[in-house]
Formats: sequence, structure tokens, C-alpha cells
Amino acid sequence: MKLRVAFGKDGLDIDLPQGPRYTVLEARSASPLSDVSAALEVALDHPIGSPPLAELARGKKSAAISVCDITRPAPNAVTLPPILKRLESAGIGRENISILIATGLHRPATADEIGRILGTRIAAGYRVLNHDARNRAEQRFLGVTASGTPVYVDERFAEAEVHLTLGFIEQHLMLGFSGGRKLIAPGLASEDTIKVLHSPKFMREPRAIEGSVEENPLHAELLEIARMARHDFMLDVALTRTREIAGVFAGEPVAAHAAGVRFVREALLERLPAPVDAVITTAAGYPLDLTFYQAIKGITAAQHIVREGGRILLIAECAEGAGAAEFVDRLRQLTSYPDFLNRLATSPVTIDQWQLEKLALAGKRFEIHFYVPGLPANLAAGFGLRVHGSPEQAIAALTAGLNAGSSVAVIPEGPYVFAQVEQPVLA
Repeated sequence: MKLRVAFGKDGLDIDLPQGPRYTVLEARSASPLSDVSAALEVALDHPIGSPPLAELARGKKSAAISVCDITRPAPNAVTLPPILKRLESAGIGRENISILIATGLHRPATADEIGRILGTRIAAGYRVLNHDARNRAEQRFLGVTASGTPVYVDERFAEAEVHLTLGFIEQHLMLGFSGGRKLIAPGLASEDTIKVLHSPKFMREPRAIEGSVEENPLHAELLEIARMARHDFMLDVALTRTREIAGVFAGEPVAAHAAGVRFVREALLERLPAPVDAVITTAAGYPLDLTFYQAIKGITAAQHIVREGGRILLIAECAEGAGAAEFVDRLRQLTSYPDFLNRLATSPVTIDQWQLEKLALAGKRFEIHFYVPGLPANLAAGFGLRVHGSPEQAIAALTAGLNAGSSVAVIPEGPYVFAQVEQPVLA
């Protein structure tokens, strides 16, 4: 059986051996909106739980808009213009509108990437700023949450009179779903804040997983931080599998985000009757599989449909290698999943350790294989024989010893597929 899966910019053809019973899970898709411009106009002028954006901005002198970085396919070039139009018509001058790239602890966006993130016209005509979580001087201290998280948010966002976020909603490995509050923290938060949010305190919570917001303590923490930052208005979209806009959700951030989550759950969730024996998954290709750091999301999303002790194969290009320097340092220590988790539990939190913690939690429960050609061999050494030199070798290793008729799910678009079993498998 031949199949094409997402891999880098061009995709990858794989050949599945006979024997197992394969189920291909494609990204379920809502229908694209027939008139996106009209939907945006309605959403901004008749928002959920909020006055219209123009009314909210009237009398204010400045505005800041947080947008996703290059690793997220948010359609900012489509959704930003009607927002900017309303801010300016309300009396906020273009020179007093700041667009902040919510990098969290990712690298800053390049000039070329900013053009792709925003569209060249907006990139050239507005003040666009990269967030720098490591520069404490650029953060404003807003206090401490009820659970003890120190809250530092980008000063340039905090100083504005109107605070907006612009994103999209999909499943997220820790927060349940992306969008909304995530564009403030971790998007515009400082290193000190992000380290707490991504510490074992939250990473090992069984409800801090894909698809979960109810009783998710990390979701609740981010809502509290967003309130402290005066999150005034949000616009999130839901996307089809071809990245067209299927739904628009704007207004008061908590209510509008909740409406978007309901839509995504109803339209995109794929339910399986029982866990499978193995999964072949990806990191959804470019841009999400640029680094091994990001590619781990393919594993965490797939684990919810695999039986305990089952197998997972991740196929990801990793054209930019492992990730940031701090992530690389931690990756060198990952020679045993249990030992790594024990080390994290007794050592100070370091930048980017959280993705490896999520990987190690999955690694304790499943047999994980990798085809990640861009990951340098010296960094893959800790994974031993489970890092393979070709897709053929990786698939052969995954399927070796499986009984005839064993169930294997293939997820060509990785974490863009929102799938669960009827009774979810929780960590």
C-alpha cells in the first residue's frame, strides 16, 4: 500500500507492508466559508460577549495586536486588514498600532518571515515587533497568579490601551486547544513566566493534553494571566484541512475562544472505536516539522489513540535540526525516558525542556520510532536503534513482529488530525 504523507514542503511517499490492518486518518474538515470577508465583518461588528471592535477602540490612543509566529499557519494577511481598518476608523493612528510576533521562546522572525506572517503590505506599513522573552528589560511585571506563577508580559503590549490577539484554534499538546489566551502567555510572556508554565507542575497534569480544556489547570492559569494583561478582544479562526477559513470567532476572549473550541470539536474530531496497536504519524510537514522540537507534537497528538505499550513512528524532516541551543543541551541527556523524567523532577527548569518532558512521558508508555533525517546523528544517539536512516527501515521496525491483522493507524498530517478513541486513553 503506497501513501503520501506530509514531510517538509514537498511530502514523502511511503510503502506500507502487507499484514497489518491499516486505517488512514485524514484531517476532518469543516466546509470553508463562502464569503470570508463578510464573515469577518459580521464577527467584528457583532462580536461574542463584547461591544463591536470599533466601539471598544473609540477614544483610545494606542493598540497592540499579538499574532502567531512562522510555525503557525494563521491567515493573518486575511484577518488583520479588517481589524486595522476598525482601529484606525476609531481614531487610533497607524503609528500607534503595534503588531507583536508572539514568539514565546522561539527564535525571532526574520524580515522575510514577517512578510509571510502578515502579508507584505502590512509588514511594510505598520510597526512590527518580535517578542524577546529573554530580555527582562522589555517585560512588565503584572503580579503573581493564585497558584504562584510570576507574570511578566511584553511591555510594548502592556503599555497599549487596547490589547488584541489574532490566531487560530486547533488541538494543542498542553493547553487542549491553541488560540486566545495562548497569544499572551506563553506568546508574549517572559522566560521566567514560561518556565513555570512549562514546568513539571503543569506538564505532568493528566488533563494538560490535546483536546482538554475542562479542568485543565494550564488552561485556567493562562486565562488568569490573560486577565492580568487586560486581554480586551480576540479574533480566532478555525481552518479546513487545506488551510481555508471555516469559522470566525471574535469578541470577549473567554467567551469567543470557548465558542471556537466547541466548533472545532464538533467539526474536526475523529473518533475511533478502540485504541490501535501502532501509529505512523508526521509533524504535518512544513512549517511544523522544521525542527525536532516542534515535531514532537506529532507523537503527543497520536498517543491518545494507541493502546498501552503500543508503537508510534514519527516521520518529520527537521530541516533546521533539533531546535534552540537549550533544547539541544537537554536532548543530549535523553538516553532513558524514566531517567530523564527523574532528572527533570529534581533540577531547575531550563528553556525548552518541556517538549522533551512530553516526549519522555509518552516514551514510558509506548515504543517510539523515528525517521527524522534532519536531526544530527550525534543528537539521535540517545534514542539508540529506534532512530532509523530511511522511511523503509523505520516502517519495517515498527511493523516487525505485529500479528497479521494488527491495527495500524496512519496519520499523514500528524497533529492537524484531531483524533481520540471513544473512551480516551489518558496518561
